Amino acid sequence: MSPMRRLGTILLAAATLGLPFIPAATAAPGCTSSVPFTSGTDGYDTFRIPAVVRAANGSLVAFAEGRRDSAGDSGAIQTVSRSSRDGGCTWGPLSVVDSNGDATAGNPTPVLARDGELVLLTVHNGLVSEKQIMSGQASAQDTRRVFVLRSRDNGRTWSKARDITADAKLPGWRWYATGPGHATLLRHGPHAGRIVVPANHSSSPPTGSADVGTEAKYYGGHDLYSDDNGRTWRIGFTDDRTDGVVAANETTATELPDGTLYFSSRNQGSAAEHRVDGYSVDGGNTLVKSYQPQPALSGTKVEGSVLQTTVPWLLVYSGPADPATRAVMQLRLSGDRGRTWRAGPTLTTGPAAYSDLVQADPATLGVLYEAGTAGPYEKIVFERVRLAPGQLGNASAGR
Repeated sequence: MSPMRRLGTILLAAATLGLPFIPAATAAPGCTSSVPFTSGTDGYDTFRIPAVVRAANGSLVAFAEGRRDSAGDSGAIQTVSRSSRDGGCTWGPLSVVDSNGDATAGNPTPVLARDGELVLLTVHNGLVSEKQIMSGQASAQDTRRVFVLRSRDNGRTWSKARDITADAKLPGWRWYATGPGHATLLRHGPHAGRIVVPANHSSSPPTGSADVGTEAKYYGGHDLYSDDNGRTWRIGFTDDRTDGVVAANETTATELPDGTLYFSSRNQGSAAEHRVDGYSVDGGNTLVKSYQPQPALSGTKVEGSVLQTTVPWLLVYSGPADPATRAVMQLRLSGDRGRTWRAGPTLTTGPAAYSDLVQADPATLGVLYEAGTAGPYEKIVFERVRLAPGQLGNASAGR
């Protein structure tokens, strides 16, 4: 068995997820990986920004940004999806989920709500760049706006995107991004049923400052939450320090077994560590302590993903491990709720960038990630990583 499959001692206890797993079609024998999105196909120059969720019927729904004309972060970008009924071995046809004409509809952030519907947040902007938005040069219509969509049929069809910017974005914020990657449904404690969406933003410089707003110190973190299955939304915590050392950017989150939320964020600040993290014990309303550097998750500045698995003590992070470039997609494992981490399986030593994690079934972790040979944006790969007995050694130390 390859190291990629040897991921740990597991109690195959789907009950720890709070919702019963409805089996999808059995994965093909020997199926370990597939490629749901290949750049240069289906009328798109590039596919980027992966996200994945397990629907109520057991199927997997993979999302990406379909970038029509170039690999760039602005322009004609649609949110697209494919679904799998066999655990990610094969994928159905590509569907356009959200579009904004010749402009951008991206940053897919999906979650399965308590009522069984899929909820998806996306972010729109006009034909403007991130620099223009951060410097306040974009109009109210062209700047970043937040939308929510719903699916009642496990991702086959979606509602029209509904603008929730007024509830999700403060007036002084300029740049804005949900996730990207999965959102979280809380299953424990007084806020069970709440949807929590990790997010980030940039703030306006103070009056009289010589800054223009594009300085990295103006990036900050926050989350959104909904207590009615994604119909109404509120802003939870905000982390807006401007010391230039910690500047939270793209963020991922997961619920630990005791109901605590663990947030892990890309850091645009000057701290040598390129990731910061924090905890919330009140359903995302506040952080116990502001974001702090996490030296154990080494790597370049890039998005990553965290997921609490069906193993009560096993928290997993996915992201590039190369300290200088977007390469070496590796899983990192924590047995003490994210305080310390150790190296897990390496999925590829080649170019790799953004990723998202999903519990594909009670015994299998799914990793959806950008990868390639000459560069990291040639395809988006789905990797099935088996949670097999007796292979994590001392990863559970510190429980």
